[in-house]
Amino acid sequence: MDMKLEVVVVPVSDVDRAKDFYTALGWRLDADLAPEDGFRVVQVTPPGSPASVIFGTSVTGQAAGSAQGLHLIVDDIEAAHDELAKHGAEPSEVFHDAGGIFHHQGTDARVPGPEPQRGSYGSFLSFSDPDGNGWVLQEVTTRLPGRLDPAVTGFASADDLASALRRAAAAHGEHEARTGAEDPDWPDWYARYLVSEQAGTEPPA
Repeated sequence: MDMKLEVVVVPVSDVDRAKDFYTALGWRLDADLAPEDGFRVVQVTPPGSPASVIFGTSVTGQAAGSAQGLHLIVDDIEAAHDELAKHGAEPSEVFHDAGGIFHHQGTDARVPGPEPQRGSYGSFLSFSDPDGNGWVLQEVTTRLPGRLDPAVTGFASADDLASALRRAAAAHGEHEARTGAEDPDWPDWYARYLVSEQAGTEPPA
C-alpha cells in the first residue's frame, strides 16, 4: 500500500502573518477556511511540492514556532538562496556539514559554502518563518538508487523539467565531445538520461 506524505502542520501564533509570509515566498494558497468560530484552516503548497503545509487556529496543540527541521528539496541551492532573500525570508548562507552525510542539529558543524564537489544531498541552507518554525533546503540533483520507482519518471513543474533538460544538455555535450561526433539520436539519449537521473541508475554512456 502506498503511503504518501500529504500535509505537514505548522504551529503559528498569527495566522494572517503566516499566510502573508508563505504566500510572499510564492507558495500557492490552496485554502483559507473558517467553518466555525475559533477554527481556521489555511493550506499552502511550496512550488513543485506534492505535499502541502497547513496552519491556522485550533489545528494543532504544538507551541507556535516549535516545528523544526522541515525539509524542502531544490536543484540549485544558490539560486534558492537568492530567491528566498528576494522575498524577505532572510535565509542563512549556503552551508555543508563537516561530517558530509547529513547536517547536525542547529548550527553545529556547519561549514560555509556548498559541498566542495557539489554532490547531490550535500548542500543546505536554512530559514525560519515569523514564529521561528525552522525550514532547511537541501540540494538534490541526482537521486540515490531505490528512492524512486525506476519505471516512473515525472516532474512536479515546468521549472523542474527545464532544470533537468539543462543538466541533460550539459551531459550530452560531454558525450558528444567524448565520441567526437554529433549525435543524431539526441532525443533518445536525453530521454534515457532523464529516466536514469530520477531512478538513480547508470546514465547513458
